[in-house]
Amino acid sequence: MIFHIYITLFLVDNGAEDWRIAMTFERILFVGLELLICAIHPIPGQYVFTWTARLAFSYTPSVADADVDIILSVPMFLRLYLIGRVMLLHSKLFTDASSRSIGALNKINFDTRFVMKTLMTICPGTVLLVFSVSCWIIAAWTVRICERYHDAQEVTSTFLGAMWLISITFLSIGYGDMVPHTYCGKGVCLLTGIMGAGCTALVVAVVARKSELTRAEKHVHNFMMDTQIYKKIKNTAANVLRETWLIYKNTKLVKKIDRARVRHHQRKFLQTQVPHFSLSINLRCMICLRVASQTQNMMYDLVSELQHRSGELDHRIAALEEKLDSILLSVQSLPVALSQAITKLQKDFLDDLVISLRKETHSEVVYQNHHLSLRVTGLRGAA
Repeated sequence: MIFHIYITLFLVDNGAEDWRIAMTFERILFVGLELLICAIHPIPGQYVFTWTARLAFSYTPSVADADVDIILSVPMFLRLYLIGRVMLLHSKLFTDASSRSIGALNKINFDTRFVMKTLMTICPGTVLLVFSVSCWIIAAWTVRICERYHDAQEVTSTFLGAMWLISITFLSIGYGDMVPHTYCGKGVCLLTGIMGAGCTALVVAVVARKSELTRAEKHVHNFMMDTQIYKKIKNTAANVLRETWLIYKNTKLVKKIDRARVRHHQRKFLQTQVPHFSLSINLRCMICLRVASQTQNMMYDLVSELQHRSGELDHRIAALEEKLDSILLSVQSLPVALSQAITKLQKDFLDDLVISLRKETHSEVVYQNHHLSLRVTGLRGAA
């Protein structure tokens, strides 16, 4: 049903009528793979096989009769891809006609991968949380199924014990208090460790992106920093003016000059000049850095646009080269085609000429025979 909808949409988008045009090798392979995944299910009846494993610490062999449904139940988790399919077919965001039109114009396929990318953009934290918890539950259930026939102490064969093992493996802690015994459990733990490392990197990336200021927040932050620096500059300038006034007052407006007080104010005057100059330099540096950052962003956007346009230009040049090659091949094959056409026309003309001559000759012969027969008939009548 799903692929029928996809094929119908493909036919509508491309204006085709025959559904076999849409059946490419890749689509046929996906259909077969999906049918195979959906066909996996436990076999009715009781079937067992002998499962041999080696215990982790004692290295003694362990033999048990396991159910065949273990082999078939684990691949059934591959059906979880249907969650993305359901979201794709029942979400208003992906089923909107305008979204479909924009996607078709930009050659974007609305598939499960596009759904996951969109969700990671909209709500990355929720997606990572749901994915991590789902991986924990599925991996814990799989480890429990793999270990329950060879775990005599019931350490990893219980669901809580398996959850603890998967948790410490997912977080790359590894206390060593419990380990899997079978190769099935070891493989699940290995995949869990790989997924844990990937999820940790994704969490760090999401936190870093969420912690980064937006453009509006950066504008407000820069305005606040500018205001604070301007206030500090005004305060330091006021201190400089105050000390200058006090120096002038203690040297010009008093009858007896107090040298100690004058030196004190001169010292404070020199001390207030340094912060004033440093703040002015910092303000200029911030303005220069901001201008440089804006220029860098503009240059980055310009370079990105130029790269995009250069890519389009290269694509158009390649298309023109292909067309020129086809035109050149057509021109090269033109003399042969002309000679063949002229030869055919000459042959047809000669054939028509021969046929017309034959017709004229035949008509003359018929006329002469008729005239001769008339003369013979006249002579016989006269005789």
